[in-house]
Amino acid sequence: MRWNKYTLTTTTEAEDMISSMMMDVGIEGIEIEDRVPLSEQDRSRMFVDIFPEGPEDDGVARISFYLEPEQDNGAILAAVQNGLDEIRGWGVDVGSGMIEASQTEDKDWINNWKEYFHQFSVDDILIKPSWEDVKPEDQGKLLIQIDPGTAFGTGMHETTQLCIRQIRKYVTDQTVLLDVGTGSGILSIVALKLGAVRAVGTDLDPCAISASKENMEVNGIAEEQFTVIEGNLIDDRKIQELVGYGTCDMVVANILAEVLVPLTPAAAAHLKKGGIYITSGIIDNKEETVVEAVKRAGLTVLEVTRQGEWVSVTARKDQE
Repeated sequence: MRWNKYTLTTTTEAEDMISSMMMDVGIEGIEIEDRVPLSEQDRSRMFVDIFPEGPEDDGVARISFYLEPEQDNGAILAAVQNGLDEIRGWGVDVGSGMIEASQTEDKDWINNWKEYFHQFSVDDILIKPSWEDVKPEDQGKLLIQIDPGTAFGTGMHETTQLCIRQIRKYVTDQTVLLDVGTGSGILSIVALKLGAVRAVGTDLDPCAISASKENMEVNGIAEEQFTVIEGNLIDDRKIQELVGYGTCDMVVANILAEVLVPLTPAAAAHLKKGGIYITSGIIDNKEETVVEAVKRAGLTVLEVTRQGEWVSVTARKDQE
């Protein structure tokens, strides 16, 4: 389906008032482009460790909205223009106020990522999307099928691969795993396929719950083997009690360093004596920050592994 796209050039000063006005005239969704730097609050909500340097704020904002051809585009554009005139009358600088028209194709944004995700191997573990067939040369590898959808985790990122290799090294046929920030469930599924007894995954994102369950099914993982819980292990007592204190042989967390610091003591409480703690998501200049957090939690660092600019720290909860 083709949509009519309209882009209004205005100022960052006026963008909030214009956005509100557009909703008042019946425009259901807008897209804003500007060069306003992210606030500290915005940054704290984003799961990104490195923020690119953007261009300097030039005070210009571009607000786009989309209308179906069948809609009365003329009436809506007239209402927007009247709204602009009213805001300008309040003494607000709305910039040029020029509206450019174009057309765009409707896109399936939820599924477009599929064209970029293809099967690959982490040593002798083959990770592939469900819509691809196993290549002849990969027959005999341990097969993991992952369709992450809107949840994080295809296994292609260096941090996930670091975790997979450490899980393989330390997992046994007695392992009970806690996977914090489970995303697509890939790390739990790898552990279970390698022989772990049971896994519990926690995640803040409700999309991770549905993605994990779908990936469990396609990998033949029974419901009693893998439980996924929505919530924050760091400060939610109910989640902590559901997981159980001192019940896990292994905890894995592929999360940013800033999250690993408060998470580590909470995760350690769920480890059995002798249990293994595997972390990644750590950019190389944050390595010492995580190592120190691990030591403060009373864990012994066993090894630090690296891939590219990313780091994994593996530790043990020693017997007392």
